[in-house]
Amino acid sequence: QFDPRNPEPGLNGDQMRALQTKLEARGYDVGTVDGILGTNTREAIRKEQMRLGLRVDGWPTPELLAKLS
Repeated sequence: QFDPRNPEPGLNGDQMRALQTKLEARGYDVGTVDGILGTNTREAIRKEQMRLGLRVDGWPTPELLAKLS
């Protein structure tokens, strides 16, 4: 169901683990690589979104994952 507050789809568990691994490889503390969007992962996402010039919202998107690949 479409939610206007979160218009972009998130990531599934495997994609989240891949994103966390990529963020960790860039020096971010994501906590445990477990596929769960926790506080540390959201903060790492925000910082990486800012660095890449993306909208900074802490939301894991396929676009962010692709840019880190």
